[in-house]
Amino acid sequence: MHPIPRLSIAHLPTPVEEMPRLTAALRSPRLLIKRDDLTGLALGGNKTRKLEFLVAEAQAGGARTLVSAGAVQSNHCRQTAAAAAKFGMACTLVLTGEMPPQPTGNLLLDYLFGAEVVFVSDRADRDRVLAETYAREEAAGHAPYLVPYGGSSPTGALAYAFALQELIQQGIAPNWVVFGTSSGGTHAGLVLGQRLFHFNGRILGISIDEPEEQIKAQVASLASLAAQRLGENLSFSAQDVLATDAYCRAGYGVLTDREREAVQLFARYEGILLDPVYTGRAAGGLIDLIRQGFFRPEETLLFWNTGGQPALFSEKYQTHLLGSL
Repeated sequence: MHPIPRLSIAHLPTPVEEMPRLTAALRSPRLLIKRDDLTGLALGGNKTRKLEFLVAEAQAGGARTLVSAGAVQSNHCRQTAAAAAKFGMACTLVLTGEMPPQPTGNLLLDYLFGAEVVFVSDRADRDRVLAETYAREEAAGHAPYLVPYGGSSPTGALAYAFALQELIQQGIAPNWVVFGTSSGGTHAGLVLGQRLFHFNGRILGISIDEPEEQIKAQVASLASLAAQRLGENLSFSAQDVLATDAYCRAGYGVLTDREREAVQLFARYEGILLDPVYTGRAAGGLIDLIRQGFFRPEETLLFWNTGGQPALFSEKYQTHLLGSL
């Protein structure tokens, strides 16, 4: 296995906790949670693991500016801005959505970390504006490094291969690992780690916003390319990837009763905060699968909490999270 440059940013290993009260309330098989909301950087989240590899790659190439993109309440962009501040780099973010009258949630933190923010109203224009922004930074001599959406490149995906190794080293062997999947980097890393480290459980990604077949193809490609970065002769196909798009039909960032209930249940039974966009949707899917009897009673289920809690404090969701269970 080839050595890969890596910085130490995250607070690792993140804990695994039992969720006995939620297990009882749902009449569920045993429920565990992996707390990647506690990775430490800028209120934590899964992107911190990826940035350990991505910022190391940027530094090795002489970069002085991190450039990335996402939604206005992007957890990835918030952590990218924090990593840039930590390592004395500039940061420019291209965010899809309108500039709000008052920044809240993740956007507020982007500004606190000193990021320059470029707003683009139409997601269809985001790639073009991102390319123009990168070219502008390059022309200005700012030595930019493009951090991909969600940190989901072969380099970024490596982080979750080693995260799965971390889980195994903690002595945890769940039958199922369930989490939210979108840009595919976390998912690809877990799939790669499953094979590299001989994990016998199943890895199920609950789509946040993309069609199932698209996710499977993207994850398989990323996992194969990440394996090449390590010098491992491994390849993956869509058939190697488990994913469902049954819970994303409402659209990205659209809060439904399922997300609202999931956020409330985790908070009221376990004192754990989820976010309304990613972990809330993934947990809502997990809860529905439990209620359908999808899992066997004797199995152990691990929900991988990828963070995102600052979105709870965004103006968009503040008035929509409460309500009767």
